[in-house]
Amino acid sequence: MGLFERYLTLWVGFCMIAGVVLGNLAPELFQFFAELEYAHVNLPIAVFIWIMIYPMMVQVDFSSIQDVGKAPKGLILTLTVNWLIKPFTMAALGMLFFKVIFADMVDPQTATEYIAGMILLGVAPCTAMVFVWSQLTKGDANYTLVQVSVNDVIMIFAFAPLTAFLLGVSDVVVPWDTLILSVVLYVVTPLIAGIFTRKALDSADNHERLNHFLHTLKPISIVGLLATVVLLFGFQAETILAKPLAIILIAIPLLLQTYGIFFIAYAAAKVMKLPHNIAAPAGMISTSNFFELAVAVAISLFGLQSGAALATVVGVLVEVPVMLSLVVFANATRHWFDR
Repeated sequence: MGLFERYLTLWVGFCMIAGVVLGNLAPELFQFFAELEYAHVNLPIAVFIWIMIYPMMVQVDFSSIQDVGKAPKGLILTLTVNWLIKPFTMAALGMLFFKVIFADMVDPQTATEYIAGMILLGVAPCTAMVFVWSQLTKGDANYTLVQVSVNDVIMIFAFAPLTAFLLGVSDVVVPWDTLILSVVLYVVTPLIAGIFTRKALDSADNHERLNHFLHTLKPISIVGLLATVVLLFGFQAETILAKPLAIILIAIPLLLQTYGIFFIAYAAAKVMKLPHNIAAPAGMISTSNFFELAVAVAISLFGLQSGAALATVVGVLVEVPVMLSLVVFANATRHWFDR
């Protein structure tokens, strides 16, 4: 892992603090950025998030989908967890904590927005950091690539209807035009751009030009992520200072969800007698989230200062240290699986 990935939680934490401080020192500036929107999409945030997502999509080699039949059990496992289990457990945990356990600590409207943010995280399987987690557990690189490619294809068609269904169950009125626009902006468009970019740069199939291009984009992508976090927390600075407990309350069900989903997938892989280099990335892929997409859609649907946007950003803060702990666990239990 590079310096940025290794200390992502630290950088995000610094940017959260910076956003809160700047939001209170210069509220007029953040109000100006908040008003730059079109069709409920905040333009500065959209630009920064697109900058983050585009390099991830360039990394995906869709020609790998032709190898989908080479490890069908592992693929079936992670697709089942990603699309038939994980979104529903996230919604259930959100409602349990914010409609029951924390009901007296959060007003009903804010609780509903927190649940919505959690649902958006649950419906967006990871596309980029999965490569890092897989490499750290010595996972099968080809399998990981196939998984990411297939998930991206499914996400184009399943993200919007599944999100709408779960938000509807949570009593949130879903503006379909905004949701579909978000999918087009943050999934379909960067995906198409990534496919054409990869094809243009990797015509010789030696990855040299492609890797150089990705290396050049990496600092820009990092700036996009950190700038997004600063803006988000700047927009919500007053709310955060008034309710600092909110971040802790959101983090609790997110932690339970992350660890729970990993152990469901990892245990199932053991029962299915998958080799460790398939089982470990299967667990990681099932657990990690495409938080960039979740943040973008939360802003589009609920607004920059919403509880949903805050919940998705807390997801970034929680995910990295938890995933690193799961990498340690997976490596320590390698002997549980057939070599």
